[in-house]
Amino acid sequence: MLRSIVTRNTAFTRGFRTFAPALVQVGQAVPTASVHENSPGNSVNLAAETASGKSIIVGVPGAFSPACSASHAPGYIKLTKEFQAKGVSNIFIVAVNDAFVTKAWSEQLGNDADASHVRFIADASGAFSKEFGSLIDEASKFFGNARTQRYAAIIENGKVKEAFVEPDNFGLEVSKAENVLKAL
Repeated sequence: MLRSIVTRNTAFTRGFRTFAPALVQVGQAVPTASVHENSPGNSVNLAAETASGKSIIVGVPGAFSPACSASHAPGYIKLTKEFQAKGVSNIFIVAVNDAFVTKAWSEQLGNDADASHVRFIADASGAFSKEFGSLIDEASKFFGNARTQRYAAIIENGKVKEAFVEPDNFGLEVSKAENVLKAL
């Protein structure tokens, strides 16, 4: 009889969450997981790239997806001079796609990384996004695999100073460029 009570309590307790979901958090260090820019042979370490100064990391669910292409990424490209005026040296747009796709997407959007300092980064395996707490599986039904949630993070000296995480993971209100710019 005691065993059945313990079993019922264990089953009941397992139904409750006892921890907060992983999200990009203020104070968190930028992960060291390797990502790529323009080709699989061009590794980038975003922890090293953001170790000093001010940068922005923007997570997008997928290159060429409607909201990402129509307004999210273009907003950061359009406001690049305003970001630079507020001390932002680079904006990294991270997608769980391969490097060839993120390069083509950047070109299709008319981005000139040298002028805009907006760099499109491929997190092909999702390792960076997983370490950053932004990899979500619910994207699988749309994209075929886990992707990063939509977010933006102001990074100062290698750590998240402020995070703008979409509450539904895919919306485009909290993390849009205009909101991030206002917070700087």
